[in-house]
Amino acid sequence: MKLRRSMLFVPGNNPALIRDVHIYRPDSVMFDLEDSISIIEKDSARFLVYNMLKKLKNYYKKLNIETVVRINGLDTDFGLEDLEAVVLAQPDIIRIPKIETAEDVLEVERHIERIEKEAGIDGGPIKIMVAIESPLGVLNAYQIATSTKRLVAMAIGGEDFVTSMKTNRSEKGLELFTARGMIAMAARAAGISALDSVYSDVNNDEGFLREAKLIKQLGFDGKSLIHPRQIELIHSVYTPSQKEIQKSYKIVEATKEAIRENKGVFTVDGKMVDKPIIDRANHVLALAKAAGVRVGGDCNEI
Repeated sequence: MKLRRSMLFVPGNNPALIRDVHIYRPDSVMFDLEDSISIIEKDSARFLVYNMLKKLKNYYKKLNIETVVRINGLDTDFGLEDLEAVVLAQPDIIRIPKIETAEDVLEVERHIERIEKEAGIDGGPIKIMVAIESPLGVLNAYQIATSTKRLVAMAIGGEDFVTSMKTNRSEKGLELFTARGMIAMAARAAGISALDSVYSDVNNDEGFLREAKLIKQLGFDGKSLIHPRQIELIHSVYTPSQKEIQKSYKIVEATKEAIRENKGVFTVDGKMVDKPIIDRANHVLALAKAAGVRVGGDCNEI
């Protein structure tokens, strides 16, 4: 299982932060060439990210930190130049902003394939992540999510989405509820990861945790982050507790016993256990193992 609980945004023009990502240990790091970079710094940021990736990507891989680069859109003066450089630098994922249709994704993929072919890169190793930031993108979420096998994750861009809806972000997040639900369902139906938008008040831990628990309950795999201090917070929400692990372990062990005894129906702690409950228990144990939390006994999934 590849964890994507935390994806830390790092401006592509900040060499110190790019260099020090290993200190913070997010599941994924996203080097940004888009919104956080001014027009006059686009070229220098691209050059910096290219060279830092060439130097450090194998080190990140050893630490199990996934490398992502957010390019500018192809409808800008910088998007294609970003792709030409980034594909050659070979991050794990290229993130495309402001996607509204499946064709938007396929256009980027065609350029990636062309650049790979010209450079003699075999196997299409680079994956794609998309950001949905408009009502049209939300309405087309499933078609986008199933547009190509390269696509491994879908994120919601909260600020752009609420702006396009002519509203604003609120503490309870009601303005994002429908879009979050549709994106999470599309991602689940397509078998890819779903990532939530950033929480911009970096000093409000209580508010961050409240939003993190909400998006976890909605089915998201994790959250985009703008500050390293948010990494530990989001990991605490997504890492199963010992109580959850013990309960799941008990269910899995009871399921093994029921299979050995050819039982069709059985209970754990007085509650009937069926396939959805077994699946959730297996998922909890897989999350715990991926997060490095010890799971008791010699427990394997059912």
